[in-house]
Amino acid sequence: MTRAKKLTRLVFPLIMACMAATVSTRAADKSEGKSTPSEVQRYVRPTDPSLYVGADTCKTCHEDIYKDFANTPHFQTTMGKRGPQWQGCEACHGPGKAHVEGGGDVTKIFTFQGVSAQESSARCLDCHELNNEHSNFLRSAHLENNVGCISCHSPHHAKESQFLMKEKTPELCYGCHQDIKAQFDRPFHHRVNEGMVQCSDCHNPHGGFQAHQLRATVSQDAVCVKCHTEKAGPFVYEHPPVKIEGCTSCHTPHGSVNPRLLNTSRVNLLCIQCHSLASGAMATPTFHNQAQKYQACTMCHTAIHGSNTDEFFFK
Repeated sequence: MTRAKKLTRLVFPLIMACMAATVSTRAADKSEGKSTPSEVQRYVRPTDPSLYVGADTCKTCHEDIYKDFANTPHFQTTMGKRGPQWQGCEACHGPGKAHVEGGGDVTKIFTFQGVSAQESSARCLDCHELNNEHSNFLRSAHLENNVGCISCHSPHHAKESQFLMKEKTPELCYGCHQDIKAQFDRPFHHRVNEGMVQCSDCHNPHGGFQAHQLRATVSQDAVCVKCHTEKAGPFVYEHPPVKIEGCTSCHTPHGSVNPRLLNTSRVNLLCIQCHSLASGAMATPTFHNQAQKYQACTMCHTAIHGSNTDEFFFK
C-alpha cells in the first residue's frame, strides 16, 4: 500500500468524525433554541415613505422617551440622513403609520421587549455590522447565549454616555461573570477594578474567531504583549510554552493568590510540571535538588520568556 493511501485511510475517518460532530452540535443548538449565524433573520427595511410618520408624531405620545432619545448619538446621526426608514424612532422600530392609525396598537410596530436576542440584535446590526468591531457578533458567545445588544446597551435610558451603556464597566460585565469578579478580588490581579484596564482591552464583547472572544491569537500572546511589550520577541531562543501554549500556561490572567499571577505558589513547582523525567521534556538537572537555593528557577534563568544570547535563558 502506498504512503498516500495509508494517509488517506488514517485521515478520512478523522474528517468524517469532525463533520459528524459539527452536524450533531448544530442539531443540539436547534433543540436548545439557539440560532447559528446563517439562520438569524436579517431585518429588511420597508422603503415606502408613506408608511412612516416621523419622530415628531412619536413624540406626541412618547414625550419622555423622545426627550432622552433626542440627546443620544442615535438621534443625532439618524435625523435628516437618507430616507425616512433611516430616521428617528422608526429607524429602529420600523414604520409607525399602522401603529398610529391603530390608536397605539403595540402589535402594529416592532418593540424590543419580549423578542429573542437574535431578533432584536438584527435591528442594531443593520447599521452596526458594517463596523469591524461588531462584524462578528452573529457568531459571538454572547448572542449564542441569548445576550443581545440591548442586554448591555440602552438606546433610550443609558447610564453611560459612551456607547449608550446600561452600566459602566467592569460592573456591567460582572453582572453575568460573577466568577471572574471573584478572580479580580484576589491579592494579585490586573487592575480592572481600579479602572486602569478594561475588560474590552483583552476581549471583544461583540465576538470574534478566538476562544473567550479574545482580541488576539488563541495562545493569547498578542493580547498580553500589547502592554507587556518586553515579552513580545521574537527571540533567538524561544521558550516553547510561550509560543505554543501561550501566557496562560504559567499565568492566570484575571487574578491569582500568587505573585506575578502565577498558577502555582512557587516558581520551581511550576517549572517541574514540564521539566521532569515523567513529562518527557528537558528534565531538571540532578544537582538542582529543589532545596532552598533552587526554589526559584528564575534566579538563574532570568530571561525565561526568551533570550537573544543564551539557550538556557540565563540572560
